[in-house]
Amino acid sequence: MKSIPQYAFYKTKYGDELLIDVVNLKAVKKYLTENPVHTLIYYDITLISEGSGFFRIDEREYTVKPGDVVFSQPGQIRMWDKDNITDGDALIFEEEFLLTFFNDPDFLRHLSYFRPESSSRLRLDDETYARISGLIKNIKTEIDTYRVKDKHILRALLYETLMLLDRAYLKVDKPAEENPKITNRYIEKFANLVNADIKQHRDVRYYADKLCITPNHLNESVKKATGINAKQYIGNKITREAKKLLIYTDLSISEAASDLGFDDAAYFIRFFRKQTGYTPSEYRKIIKQKNP
Repeated sequence: MKSIPQYAFYKTKYGDELLIDVVNLKAVKKYLTENPVHTLIYYDITLISEGSGFFRIDEREYTVKPGDVVFSQPGQIRMWDKDNITDGDALIFEEEFLLTFFNDPDFLRHLSYFRPESSSRLRLDDETYARISGLIKNIKTEIDTYRVKDKHILRALLYETLMLLDRAYLKVDKPAEENPKITNRYIEKFANLVNADIKQHRDVRYYADKLCITPNHLNESVKKATGINAKQYIGNKITREAKKLLIYTDLSISEAASDLGFDDAAYFIRFFRKQTGYTPSEYRKIIKQKNP
């Protein structure tokens, strides 16, 4: 299996611990020369300013151009077209930087672009691009003249950036209307359970029992929140995990099937073809042809 580098936050870059930074894409390209595939242990919001190319987050590939924003969360697998995306800025931060300011530990997960199933790319109109670009420049200026007492200024600027991006995202990709708080609580717990147990359990009843509700109730709740029912959500999740293995590892089809909890390769192949229209081998070949 290919080894995927993981990059941690440089917490003492400015002397005292600071869990927010702005890095220029030109400056980080040198770290991606040997292996462009990587993961981060922090949040990243990248604003593209020059060049067009692809940006891949987990199994999803996006075509990006100036004015686009790409979002990634800790642990997601990333790869971007460093030869054709020539410039931009990445606003990076750790969750802890905000948690010391907000009482809501789920603040980031409630942002539209960090929700499960959300697109990781947002195209900004000219006005919003100018505002976001200006805020990122202001954050960089504050960091360059950083003093410990300025953390509240940085948190305020970060909060404004996150909320403006959330407003812009909801204009173009508004999620399905959700039920009140109890449904939201079920959806979050369901998503967390699926993330943890998907390789061992793919039955809706298992997750419904964990949540102490009926499978029908779970299906209805998930559909109201995401537009698809719980069975489809589970199927989509295992398909995304399968795609990541096919893209980023050299596991055989049988080994991938075993890693994902399938009893045999034939069952995995039928499942994947039903979900995507391709066999796992065909999908892997297509990806390699696009990015040799």
